[in-house]
Amino acid sequence: MGGQKIDQSTLTKADLIEKVYQKIGFSKKEAADLVELVFTSFKDVLGSGEKIKISGFGNFIVREKSERAGRNPQTGARITISARRVLTWRPSQILKAMLNGEDTAGLMEDD
Repeated sequence: MGGQKIDQSTLTKADLIEKVYQKIGFSKKEAADLVELVFTSFKDVLGSGEKIKISGFGNFIVREKSERAGRNPQTGARITISARRVLTWRPSQILKAMLNGEDTAGLMEDD
């Protein structure tokens, strides 16, 4: 990133609420309600197995994983890994380019 120091801090829901409060001018309660509404919407959509696409950011996809054979890494014993749903995230080409300091002007969002 061109010599920039990377901050290893974590962005929290409280930080998002504070940013909405400062940028948009909503009251703290309104900002908190808005952020909570967005997260609740995400949970509902993902819970129903649908995909979330945020242009310029990426895609959240729920995948179904079948039951499969595995091994306990400590004992080496064979085990059955149960079927489950997993959440994956794929960053957009625009976000990847931005993170790598590349020009994003000519990128079209199509994932």
